[in-house]
This record gives sequence, structure tokens and C-alpha cells, in this order.
Amino acid sequence: MILSPVLAAMAVAIAAVEAPLAQAAETTATAAATGASAPSAPPSIVAAAPDPQPGRSPVALVESARAKPPSAIAQAAPSEPPVSEPPASAPPAVPSEPASEPTPAESRVLVAEVLVVGADEALQDEVYKAIRTRPGQTATRSQLQEDINRIFATGLFGNVRAVPDDTPLGVRVTFEVTPNPVLQAVKVDGSTVLPPAEVDRIFSPLYGSTLNLNKLQEAIKQLTQWYQSNGYVLAQVVGSPKVGTDGNVTLEVAEGSIEDINLTFLNDDGKPTNEDGTAVTGRTRDFIVFREMETKPGAVFNRDQIQKDLRRVFGLGIFEDVQLTLNPGTDPRKVDVSVNLQEKNTAVLGTEVGFSSTSGIFGSVSFQEQNLGGNNQKLGTEFQLSERGLGFDVSFTDPWIAGDPNKTSYTVNAYKRRSTSLIFDGGENELELDNGDTPRVDRTGGRVVFSRPLSSTWSGSLGAEYQHVQIVDSDGEISPEDEDGNQLAFNDDGKDDIFMLQLALSNDLRNDRLTPTQGSFLRLGIDQAVPLTGIFFTRVRANYSRYFPVEFTNFADGAETIAVNLQGGAVIGDLPPYEAFPLGGTNSVRGFDEGEVGSARYFVQSSVEYRFPLLKVTEQIPVGGVLFLDFASDLGSGEDVPGQPAVVRDKPGWGVGYGVGLRARTPFGPVRLDYGWNSEGDSRLHFGLGERF
Repeated sequence: MILSPVLAAMAVAIAAVEAPLAQAAETTATAAATGASAPSAPPSIVAAAPDPQPGRSPVALVESARAKPPSAIAQAAPSEPPVSEPPASAPPAVPSEPASEPTPAESRVLVAEVLVVGADEALQDEVYKAIRTRPGQTATRSQLQEDINRIFATGLFGNVRAVPDDTPLGVRVTFEVTPNPVLQAVKVDGSTVLPPAEVDRIFSPLYGSTLNLNKLQEAIKQLTQWYQSNGYVLAQVVGSPKVGTDGNVTLEVAEGSIEDINLTFLNDDGKPTNEDGTAVTGRTRDFIVFREMETKPGAVFNRDQIQKDLRRVFGLGIFEDVQLTLNPGTDPRKVDVSVNLQEKNTAVLGTEVGFSSTSGIFGSVSFQEQNLGGNNQKLGTEFQLSERGLGFDVSFTDPWIAGDPNKTSYTVNAYKRRSTSLIFDGGENELELDNGDTPRVDRTGGRVVFSRPLSSTWSGSLGAEYQHVQIVDSDGEISPEDEDGNQLAFNDDGKDDIFMLQLALSNDLRNDRLTPTQGSFLRLGIDQAVPLTGIFFTRVRANYSRYFPVEFTNFADGAETIAVNLQGGAVIGDLPPYEAFPLGGTNSVRGFDEGEVGSARYFVQSSVEYRFPLLKVTEQIPVGGVLFLDFASDLGSGEDVPGQPAVVRDKPGWGVGYGVGLRARTPFGPVRLDYGWNSEGDSRLHFGLGERF
């Protein structure tokens, strides 16, 4: 609870003073903003009941005073006008508000004069505005008490005393006031994240004027709002402001420091204990989670930062759910953070038996583990045995080398793959091998890549890859040329050895990596082939996406976006035909089949999509719509590819695609379905995972 500045103590004493002509009540009340108690009353003074809710803020006192019924004052018109007039600055005598009758125990006296002493003219005006006691009207002890409360409620005074004196025409009431000091500065103790400039911005408008506790309270609210707006949701001002006689005010804040961070593993039912009462133990090692969190013990709890931390932990892909619990620390001003983790099954074993045009009859077995040894390391293996040979793909990834402060990761991959190439497929003129078979590209090699973030948005990778490539038929026989004698490999024997050094940089400013609605993404890559067997080339690529929030439709709740993608690439030097850029298809120009537009040494490609929400199958599965327009061109470079695979197959070299699509965000990830028409008059349905870009 954030405490507002309050009047630390208020003691009220009312004394009955007998006089020959009139009976008057003297009411005194003292409240020091610094917390000093009122002086003791002499034995003849009877203490009146204090304010029923002491310790309230000035604002609360004002509201309370307004809520009370008016004091019981019977209006009395004197037979003669009073001899003494109120000061010029005092408000004129006016009839009082409608009032209820005073209790029989209270005496009513006629007020002849009201004075304010102890303050300058401006502050006297504030008192006259606050009080209800007026010359020419009657007053009671309760009314004087209420006036004292009203004066305190202005927030401008540290002490107030009402002194009645008897005069021939009635009672003269003098309000003796002690103004608060002139505010010089505000100091905030206990702050570690609050910039001094922010303190000055909030409180400096009050400097140089009489301290007004009401305005100070509003400024404290602004201070609290700064903490809240910046994510420090546990921060609070504690205790009452300490007001010095020199005008310096000290505030104390408890910002909500983190005493400790703990991990709690949950079972499938979301509980931290098993049926036998034992604690659930997790496979994941603690440091895997802690290293993803920038929030550390001793730091001030920040909601925005902890949300980013939890997203990174969930992004590891090894947890079904990640939640947060806050508990009081041993120090009541601190907090213990508990991260609750529900692990998911990260091991997948699969088998498959089938037939393909590339491998014939085959059988395969695969194994994937996303959390090897509880270290978040990834192991992927696949072995395929077919009538045409053995294929395999084995990879190992460590997403963060232990102990590395730069978050460096690495991936090692070894493979033997055989596939038909988009370069040698499609087009109006289908070319085959001499034996009527389709050429296959057989690759055996390995790759190692190191990656690391360079800043909060930039990341980079550096790797090396070796491939032994052969162009073969379905039986694995080497076939370096097609039926028309066009070159299919770089070397005449149909065997190529390529060793490449690879460098890539990316800058990610998207608000969401899966379904971005604003921001941008840039990726630059360069592959440099080292001439181990005479093949020497440089391949460069660039890919830039930008997302613009819009509001065109209102089919359903959700963000609408105009997404734009631009790509380009070039190969300089030697170019094995199968290393050309394929154009057309699901991830290129929709409406065309894969690789049907062209095979390029140089290319440009662009896409524009309007993405909008349509409906929600469930709260977890929203469905959206897409309108798209794609374009790609080989810039006339199809003839510059050895063997001219696009030219001899009569591929157009450029193409436009347009159409509509659906997007669904499922538990398995985003799924897309597009139907496109192309500039050649054909159309095609495309299915894919994730956004197009």
C-alpha cells in the first residue's frame, strides 16, 4: 500500500470560558506535518473527540468534510450591526449553509468577527475560503472543529488553532495558523532505477512555494505512475514524507528488489508434487533456464523484462508451459520469484516405409531429441535404406556453448542425400537423360556453423561446408549430360567437389517471429567457394521484409498488416548448374510450380501481402486471410548458367503470381494455404508451414 502524506498527529482541546456578557468556547488543535504531538492541555481544558479517521491524507479529509452534514448553526440576526468589521481580505458575511440543529449539549454563540493570523494575505484567503464560520452567524464547538479540519485539508498548514474571545457584540474567533515551509527540494531514498532527472521533472514545479501536501500527494502519484509505466510494478512509496523545517522533503521507496529466483517443475497436471507427495523433478538443468533470463537476484523486479525472459525460456522449445509466481522474501520489501516449468516430451522416434521416384522402395528410421542430457542440445538422425543405396542425415546443435558469455552456438551436420533438382525440372520442354530417366543430384558432405548474437537485434554466423556432388540416374550411375548433351555438372566427369566458407548477418526488428505485424527483418549472406578442385565462385544474397500495421477490415479481432518482401542474389565466377537460383513455387512466385519460372545466375524477387484476421476456430486457433502479389525475374541471366537448364526447358525467366490464401496458427505452428494464378494463365494450390516471409 502506498502511503500518502498524512498529518502525523492531531490533538484538539476545547475550553469553556465564562464571560460577563457571553459564553464562548475556545477550540485549539495542533497537528505538525513532522509528527510532533500537541502540547498538553491544562486541567481546566476538556478534550474534544478527535477526527474519527485520523491519519487520512489531506484529500481524504477534504472529502470527509464534504460528506459530513453541515454544522448545527441557528442563524441569528443581531439587533445592531457589529462594531468591528472583518479584515478587508476576509470574505463578507453571508448566510450559512442549511444546517441541522446542534446537539443539546453544545452551546451556540454569536460570532461577531473572524480573523486569521500567522500567514500572509494569500494564505489567509485560503483559510477564509475553507472555513464556514462567518460574522453575524452563530457557531458551535463542532463547527469550529470542522473548520480546523478544513484548514488542515488545504494541505498548506502544519498547525492550526482556533481562539475565541468575548466582545460586547459577540465572540471574535481568531484562527492562528502556522504555514508549511517553502518547498526547496525532494529527495527519494531507496531508489536505484529512478533517474534523478525524473524526480526533478515531477517535483520541481512545486519548488519555491509553500509546501502543499495535496499537491505533494499528486506528485507522489506521478512518481508511482512512472514506476508502473516502466514495468516496476512492485515499487511503492512507504511511510509518510519527512518534512524538514528547511523545506526539504524526503520520500522513501521500496522498489521491489528480487531476493531470490527459484525453479519449480510441474507434472502433467500442472502440480509441483506427485501423487505420493514428492516434489516433481525436471530433466532440464537449472542453468539452461537461468542463462536465458536477464533478470537476476538483487535486481528490481520489472514486469516487462520478466515477460521477455519467460518468452525466451518458452522459446527453447522444451517446455509445455512457463509461468511465474511471486512470494514475499525474508525482507518484506523484497520478493522471491518462482519460475514454474512444465516440460514436454522432447524425444521423437519415427519409422517409414514407402516408394519414391528418387529412391524406389525404401525404409527409414529417424530419431529427434530436443533436450539431450537436459542441456537443450539437439540431436537429429535419419537413416534411409533403399534399393538404390544408403542415405543419412545426422546433426547436432548446441544452442549456447556452456560458459560462453556471447551466447555462441554451433551446429555440426553430416549427410548423404539424393534428390531431383528444381534446376533440371519443370518448363515447357522436359529434358531427360539418355536412358529416359530424370537426373538426380547426389550430395555427400558435412557442415559446421557457429552463430552468435551481435546485439539485441543483430546476429551473425560463420561456417564451412564441404560437398562431394555427383549427377546420377535412378540407379546411381553417373550422368554428366542430358539427352541433348547439355552440361549437368561443372566438371565433365559429372563429379564436383565444393568447399565453401559461409558468412551471414541478420537484423531482426519484428514484433513476433512467427506472425509479425510490424517491424522489419534483414538477412545478408555470402558463400565463398575455395577452389579445391577448380570450382571458384562467390554467391551473395539479400532478403529484406517490412511489416506495416493497417486497419482496413473488421471481420474479427486481430492485427492487420501489409507485408513487403524484397530479395536478390548473384553468383560471380564458376557456377555448377545445380547451384543456380530456382525461381517459382510456394516460396517464390505462387501460381507456378516449383522452379518453373527460371534458373538464374542473378535474380530479383518481390512479394506484397495483405494479411487480415477472419475468425477464430478456438481462442488458440485464429484463422486469417491473405491477398498476395509475387514477382520474380532472372534478369536475363538464364543463358549465363552452364548448360542453360532454364533456356533448354523453355522456362519464361520471369513471372507474376497473385491470389488469395488462408492462415491458421495451430498448436503445431502457423500453417498456410494459398491459391495463385500466374502470368502464363495457369493456377496452382500451395501448402506451407509458417508465413511466406
